[in-house]
Amino acid sequence: MREYLLTLCVTAAVTYLLTGPVRKFAIAVGAMPEIRARDVHREPTPRLGGIAMFGGLCAGLLVADHLDGLNAVFQSNEPRALLSGAALIWLIGVLDDKFEIDALIKLGGQMIAAGVMVMQGLTILWLPIPGIGSVSLTSWQGTLLTVALVVITINAVNFVDGLDGLAAGMVCIASAAFFMYAYRLWYGYGIEAAAPATLFAAVLMGMCLGFLPHNMHPARIFMGDSGSMLIGLVLAAGAISITGQVDPDAMKLNFGGTRDATHAMLPVFIPLLMPLTIIAIPMADLVLAIVRRTWNGQSPFAADRGHLHHRLLEIGHSHSRAVLIMYFWSALIAFGAVAYSVHSASMWIVLLIVALSAVGLVLLLLPRFAPRTPQWAERFVPPRYRHGQGEPEAVHSMAEEEDDEVRGERTPVVTGVSGVNGATAIGPRSRFPDRRKTGASR
Repeated sequence: MREYLLTLCVTAAVTYLLTGPVRKFAIAVGAMPEIRARDVHREPTPRLGGIAMFGGLCAGLLVADHLDGLNAVFQSNEPRALLSGAALIWLIGVLDDKFEIDALIKLGGQMIAAGVMVMQGLTILWLPIPGIGSVSLTSWQGTLLTVALVVITINAVNFVDGLDGLAAGMVCIASAAFFMYAYRLWYGYGIEAAAPATLFAAVLMGMCLGFLPHNMHPARIFMGDSGSMLIGLVLAAGAISITGQVDPDAMKLNFGGTRDATHAMLPVFIPLLMPLTIIAIPMADLVLAIVRRTWNGQSPFAADRGHLHHRLLEIGHSHSRAVLIMYFWSALIAFGAVAYSVHSASMWIVLLIVALSAVGLVLLLLPRFAPRTPQWAERFVPPRYRHGQGEPEAVHSMAEEEDDEVRGERTPVVTGVSGVNGATAIGPRSRFPDRRKTGASR
């Protein structure tokens, strides 16, 4: 465990320290796109945060290679396969952050990156299917399933990257749950084939934790596609490693039978191949986005404001509260699946998950219920809770701007304008931006 903690801390520290210089570099090269109608931020913000995250990935793997407890992992080709695929997908993301390449080109690059990992041995070899047992896959079947899992995971993480700190936090939660599961297989049951997945999860946690301080609301830098596709690929690599590399026969020896072994691995194999319990929220957002856009006659890759996090903002949640709610549901699904895999016969775990789900629904619908303050207590509460009291002018102005954004009438902000981009990109960010309309008297 100490080796993993050291690797995690080194990865987080390198990512954190590199993010500041990367931000200045992104500003210098002009990787600051104008604000679009579907964006929720109000000021141009630099991208290319994936450069710092890739540096953290390389540093974490380099340190792990020199640790006595982890250098055995590098005797296999899986770390090399991960690094090769990550370098390719990171390069494609950097080009997209700067030049906005076509979606089909990115999709082709994702498939090529997955193919590079398959060529170096990181692929699904067999599947333990509940009720049937272990099923060996042919070469082309394993390749097809591996590429599909990588592409779906990358796009699921990319689709959910719409609020400050959302994608990095959700992937960090998923990787933490995945680390607990993989570490239990390795050290708890002596299955050494789970060691690469454990290392990948620890490095991924470090990448996200190191980037989050710069990306929390209000974000000073975005990870961009170079970061979202990178962490999606690392998450998929860990799932592929533990899904298709762990020998079911070894599981049978340790768990007591094929049925028990398959049942113990069930949270990672639902359904069959896809670790949906780990990326359930991004996957649900991906499926809903594709169905919604196809139903409306749009391309599945067309951007819109219909994602889950956008709907939370429309309900009435603040930016930070919407992110925390997404964190809550991600943690509930991921850690609930891990807990169920450990004690699947315990009814208390099921009851706890149901109770926490009820709490999550209450928090989700909380803005729908406006508090009603008795007349005698109105003098003791803020003006927004008093009946018959008009809201302050600033609040009305903010509401009008939000309505304009929903209708797509956002006032464009030109990159490089002094007083808007300058204060954000070079100097310190004000936590209370000027929300007055353009042309208003000062």
